[in-house]
Amino acid sequence: MVSIITINYNGYKDTCELINSIRKHETYPYEIIVVDNSPAKDEALQLKSDYPDATIIRPGQNSGFAGGNNIGYGHSAGEYILFVNNDVVINGPFLETLVNRMQSSSAIGAVSPKIKYEDHRDIIQYAGYTPMNPIRISNRKIGTNQIDHGQYDQAVPTAFIHGACMFTSRKVLERAGLMTEIYFLFYEELDWSLQLQRAGYQTWFEPAVSVFHKESMTIKRGTPLRLYYLTRSRILFTRRNYKTFFKALALSYLLFIVIPKNILLYGIRNEKEMLAAFMKGSFHGLKDNIKETHV
Repeated sequence: MVSIITINYNGYKDTCELINSIRKHETYPYEIIVVDNSPAKDEALQLKSDYPDATIIRPGQNSGFAGGNNIGYGHSAGEYILFVNNDVVINGPFLETLVNRMQSSSAIGAVSPKIKYEDHRDIIQYAGYTPMNPIRISNRKIGTNQIDHGQYDQAVPTAFIHGACMFTSRKVLERAGLMTEIYFLFYEELDWSLQLQRAGYQTWFEPAVSVFHKESMTIKRGTPLRLYYLTRSRILFTRRNYKTFFKALALSYLLFIVIPKNILLYGIRNEKEMLAAFMKGSFHGLKDNIKETHV
């Protein structure tokens, strides 16, 4: 069985669309677990009423992306685990294909399918990730904004899985550990991919199935809140995952090039809220604890 875990945060309509698409198309044995991080309990109560056969969990506080997924895992019973964003939908069965990919090699620790945009279903969002540049702490998604002509239809190891849809097993999680909860938002799947690789596993891209992603439904692009978490998480990721020489180079690049450049740009544009969010994110990224929450 696959335990499908998703997080709801003021996204009742999206969560319903995800569950309904799974119910309509999926034939492989599964259970659905929804972790409701919403500030009001109304959505959790409505989800329990609408989907009595699903497990609806309300932690009582917003536990973030990794925290919510980890809570969901604690209530799961499946041999396999799918962490999927609530702003994803499917249009056909896909779990068996992901199970088969995981079973094809004991070296595989996690798999992400091909991800396309929900509003342009022939356009690719994700077909794997390039490796991270260890100085700029930047990489890119492969295939993004390209029309899908089958050019990425070979299953291959990839540098990182995609947080919108991550498939793994209980066996892998018991050996490699859960996602760290220090980020709250952004970079969790990048950090966890490296954690899996340090444990001896590969991360894979599986193009035989696709899911459709609405993208950024919870925190909109171009907002101070999004900028804060992206800035903070980028620095935390650097501090957690690089050693000595490369860490010194990467932090120097951030401190002496990225941060001054962005402060100047936001200042020139008179974007006071964005400037404040960027500076706050930079400060917390340099100051906050990077200790593992889960092992």
